[in-house]
Amino acid sequence: MAERETPFYRITDLHESERPRERLKALGAQALSNAELLAILLRVGVQGENVVQLGQRLLQTFGGLSGLHRVSFDELCAQHGVGEAKAAQIKAAIELGRRLSLESDARPVISSPADAAALLSYEMSGLEQEHLRVILLDTRNHVLEIREVYRGSVNSAQVRIAEVFRDAVRRNATAIVVAHNHPSGDPTPSPEDIALTRALVQAGKLLDILVLDHLIIGQGRFVSLKERGVIG
Repeated sequence: MAERETPFYRITDLHESERPRERLKALGAQALSNAELLAILLRVGVQGENVVQLGQRLLQTFGGLSGLHRVSFDELCAQHGVGEAKAAQIKAAIELGRRLSLESDARPVISSPADAAALLSYEMSGLEQEHLRVILLDTRNHVLEIREVYRGSVNSAQVRIAEVFRDAVRRNATAIVVAHNHPSGDPTPSPEDIALTRALVQAGKLLDILVLDHLIIGQGRFVSLKERGVIG
């Protein structure tokens, strides 16, 4: 006897008043919960779990949208009811939202180390390996873009200075803020962090790009090397 296929639960299996696509059409996307918006991307649920419930489970498992943004592609694929196609749709949608926020007229302005940390800390403090990111700024310190430059060991021996400034040159940025995380949770700068910072400042002077700060992000706190006096 042939094995019976596991039934899926589609959006159309929901009552019409509960269907996310119909609610979006009638009320606008802003009226939908995060789980309902995810349901539109996911399209189908799994046995015993409709697609909105699947969206809710993913949000709970990873700690909201920021968690879905942080989680690796493979880990997201491994979730029951997801797979590669749905994981790709979720990752693409979240990245589009992030890029839109940077393109909007209300682009963030960096006027202090806390402003830069607020853009990065929530995500970077939970990463399991070191990441180095660069905030590109215009003449008024508006954020042009945030780029990830390195993933892995971040120190003066490993990081190529030219890579850090590559996107700043491409975007005609006049200043940058560099940030990397310490997965241990302790943001105390190492001698290598200080050496890297000084090398970046010197390179920035040659390129006429100001290095405003280098942030070390830990668990729930950060250190500004500008405030520590490493950057004059």
